[in-house]
Amino acid sequence: MARPARSPDDDSSEAQRFIELVRSTVPPVHQAGLPFIAGGLGLAAAGKNRRWLRNTGLGAAVFCALFFRHPPRVAPRRPGAIVAPADGLVTLIDTAVPPAELGLGDAPMQRISIFLSIFDAHVQRAPVAGQVMGVVHRPGKFLSADKDTASEDNERNSLWIRTPEGVDVVAVQIAGLIARRIVCSAQAGDKLELGETYGLIRFGSRLDTYFPTDAHVLVESGQRAIGGETILAELRDADR
Repeated sequence: MARPARSPDDDSSEAQRFIELVRSTVPPVHQAGLPFIAGGLGLAAAGKNRRWLRNTGLGAAVFCALFFRHPPRVAPRRPGAIVAPADGLVTLIDTAVPPAELGLGDAPMQRISIFLSIFDAHVQRAPVAGQVMGVVHRPGKFLSADKDTASEDNERNSLWIRTPEGVDVVAVQIAGLIARRIVCSAQAGDKLELGETYGLIRFGSRLDTYFPTDAHVLVESGQRAIGGETILAELRDADR
């Protein structure tokens, strides 16, 4: 028995289903990565008659698409939650004075450091909801971001957020050995939601989060954190 002929509408429906499948399985890309992806595709197009060049371009485009991925995240609703500002490995939990350039004084705050490898998503998310009180970029070195001295010596960008309750929390983007470009879209006066994307560091880096010493830490060194979702600590009396 002859099979019925396919109509153009059938082909259109299949194409639409394929597009929806790709959208649902492949995370979106941060706009800062689009020029790099375009560069890889351009190289592939230029080398269409040279297999090695074409493959190099396609490989670069795929790598950049993965590196600059911007996966959707659902922030917790837990009162007083301080969430991880980035994906990565918790490498340090201690107390330290926040970056001097913010002018927050010399009183120590709790600090949690997260190291991002080149395989982690590199977008940064607001650790708390609130108003941006200041954003300060400070030039520095490009030492390996997993070293303890990176917080002091490396190039960094500090974001100071004040919650509606008046609590100050700081997230510091720190460049690394490979990372040489810090992107921050937040400005003083902006209001950020919990887990909202505000920046990105290109190719390996570190995020330090500073918060009050009386907050209750909920993670351990060596634990992996998911940006915008993992709760690093809980502010005191948050539910009152």
